[in-house]
Amino acid sequence: MDRPQALETASRDALAAALGMLAPLLGERLSTAMPVRDQHGQDASYLPAVPPDAVAYPVDVDEVVFILKTCHTHRVPVIPFGTGTSCEGHVAALHGGICLDMSRMNAIEPASVADMTCRVGPGVTRKTLNAWLRDSGLFFPVDPGADASIGGMISTRASGTNAVRYGTMADHVVSLDVVLADGTQVRTASLARKSAAGYNLNQLMIGAEGTLGVIVSATLRLHPIPEAVETALIAFPSSATAIDCAIAIMGSGLPVARIEYLDDVQIRAVESYSKLGLSAGDTLIVECSGDPDTVSRQMAWITELAADFAPRTVTTAQSLEDRNRIWQARHDAWWAAIALRPGAKGIPTDSCVPVSRLAEAVEAARTDCADLGLTAPICGHVGDGNFHLCVVFDPDNDLEARNVETLLERLSRRAIALGGTITGEHGIGYGKRSYLAEEHGIAGLRTMAAVKRALDPRNIMNPGKIIAPGDLPPFD
Repeated sequence: MDRPQALETASRDALAAALGMLAPLLGERLSTAMPVRDQHGQDASYLPAVPPDAVAYPVDVDEVVFILKTCHTHRVPVIPFGTGTSCEGHVAALHGGICLDMSRMNAIEPASVADMTCRVGPGVTRKTLNAWLRDSGLFFPVDPGADASIGGMISTRASGTNAVRYGTMADHVVSLDVVLADGTQVRTASLARKSAAGYNLNQLMIGAEGTLGVIVSATLRLHPIPEAVETALIAFPSSATAIDCAIAIMGSGLPVARIEYLDDVQIRAVESYSKLGLSAGDTLIVECSGDPDTVSRQMAWITELAADFAPRTVTTAQSLEDRNRIWQARHDAWWAAIALRPGAKGIPTDSCVPVSRLAEAVEAARTDCADLGLTAPICGHVGDGNFHLCVVFDPDNDLEARNVETLLERLSRRAIALGGTITGEHGIGYGKRSYLAEEHGIAGLRTMAAVKRALDPRNIMNPGKIIAPGDLPPFD
């Protein structure tokens, strides 16, 4: 992909000057090798890879400060990078520059059991963090599926299967340390459980996708590991009955931990791929956690409530082995979808609507796929109205590629029309940038642009993401 010309790319002389200043500090941790650059210009999206001019691997805050001061002086773009699992082109170096791979800033400080918090570096992955926490009796519940980095999860405001009970990334950040575009260090909040002191800088940085600064540490909220867990796999004859059941469960007041939906196409794909012995049908995975007696009562109520919606099958699991088999169906969804058409490309996309409009949104998406002749299994976190399509297509087929664009446009505009959002947890990047004004209005977009202008006056922080070039006032 050619870099867009709407914003001026860093000049060769400026880039050379910046690299010349960084090389003595970073040594082998500054790479211009093409394979390294290619790896850091591509995320999990279908969007074309756009490699940076160089990749830097800082190991501490002082190095990040020096890198940003240098890049700010020479007007060289900076693109923070976690693990590359984002889905909307967040890491593409649209205007060249230096990618900051934060993987080596991966320290974990001892958890405070009393405060139920832990301070970590941005390069720590969620699985590594939970393995570290296991002996403390605490865990970090945000699970987007991929073993993403904490810095990346904060930057994209990640969510996942546990959001119904525990909330999203926005609910689990106590405080952040951030380095701004000019190298200024900012702490966004104290360690108090609540505050009414000034603007909420924490929430400003959560979901900023690296466009306002670089996260260099995070203090996270943790939760006790539940004593007991039970999971139910419930298959229904239609998407409407499955989603109506999910809405009824949510409306019952039961504190379910997770409630996931896989449509019949997705279930059949998973069964073909993983051979788990799953029954066909639109399916819910419902999980409860807590003390054993409470969990047992809750699961009994859920199976009784599900009976009102004429399920085809109901299976419950208490042992870790049996529960893992059920959850494998959800965790294998992406790979199973891709396997439906070997050699094809997959597009992971999401939208989120009020739970009351979810059945309507899902059914309309299925109709769109049928009308456009596209294969797109559906799964999602139906407890909060968020659903995903994995569109499987041949990018070399022009008609199919155009139909995919039509589908993505319909999904985004329908979500807005139903009172929802174009993305529940994937973020904007540049993949969904064109729909942001429709959701927030011109005034909302201009407000975001003003914040960007104030914190990044030279527009070096991941330029071209979230805010389109035309949305920005002139930069210094």
